[in-house]
Amino acid sequence: MQVQRRIQALVSGKAYRKKYQFVPLSRISAQLQHAVIAAEDARFYQHHGFDWKEIRTAAEDDLADRRSRGASTITQQLVKNLFFGTGRSWLRKGAEATLVPVAEYALGKQRILELYLNVVEWGPGVYGAEAAAQSYDSTSAAKLNRGQALRLAAILPAPLRRRPERMGWYAGIIDGRMRQMGW
Repeated sequence: MQVQRRIQALVSGKAYRKKYQFVPLSRISAQLQHAVIAAEDARFYQHHGFDWKEIRTAAEDDLADRRSRGASTITQQLVKNLFFGTGRSWLRKGAEATLVPVAEYALGKQRILELYLNVVEWGPGVYGAEAAAQSYDSTSAAKLNRGQALRLAAILPAPLRRRPERMGWYAGIIDGRMRQMGW
């Protein structure tokens, strides 16, 4: 995805500045880890790469012309971010589907979460939890509090359009999900 964004900037003649710093999962606040799981993949620890319940719900919504939200798991999103761009196609989904079980087996949940939090796009040129924490909250990913973590998780569905300071409404929804999950 980072390469795709760089090419898009080059083609459009816009400046591109990448902010990125990989940090181990132990240096990403538990609050951010939990908020992202609650926001993006509530059954992360219960499935093996595909959340069949969410896939069924999304398919039913699509058939009824109701688009609620996507059904991609954190593992699917990690595979997409590492190997594919942001484009949507059945071909990409098929290729992604072959890599998801391999990632689940080879990496395990903690490594998948660590990689996801370090490669996901949090804004224009902002990749990974550390860059997001520094860019939006002038702190490290390790020191993010619950409110900051909730607002950062809230921008993930649309990181190029959303800003944490305007995401209070969705942060509240994620907070409710976290509480339901015992976090």
